[in-house]
Amino acid sequence: MGRTFLEHMGGVKLFSCHACDANLTNKTELISTRFTGATGRAYLFKRVVNLTYSNVQDRVMLTGRHMVRDVMCKNCSAKLGWMYEFATDDSQKYKEGRVILEYALIAESDGFLDPYNPHLYFIISFLYLTRLYLRCKRIYL
Repeated sequence: MGRTFLEHMGGVKLFSCHACDANLTNKTELISTRFTGATGRAYLFKRVVNLTYSNVQDRVMLTGRHMVRDVMCKNCSAKLGWMYEFATDDSQKYKEGRVILEYALIAESDGFLDPYNPHLYFIISFLYLTRLYLRCKRIYL
């Protein structure tokens, strides 16, 4: 058996496997928190890493018939949720290729700021300049 390589998406809020703490995704990939799985609340994500997939299965769910794959943690093989392969109803097509992670099976934690993110650099610069401006305004008034 070879070495398992895991990705890390980074971000300010992270979601990881509850069993082994392998990084799965971050808050910027979160689409909706209004889903329900076998264990209760479930979240819909655009992109999730460090998963393995089962074979495609045909399931009838609350929102209709879907072709789905169960998703498991790549590091420890714990079941985490499922991925939508195909939706028969046109109103459900937005789910195709998206991943549901059951909240009871994942852990949520604080991440870190990425200093190389150009959007973050702009925001920090703006806040710094605003603070500097307000300080100068107080001094000269």
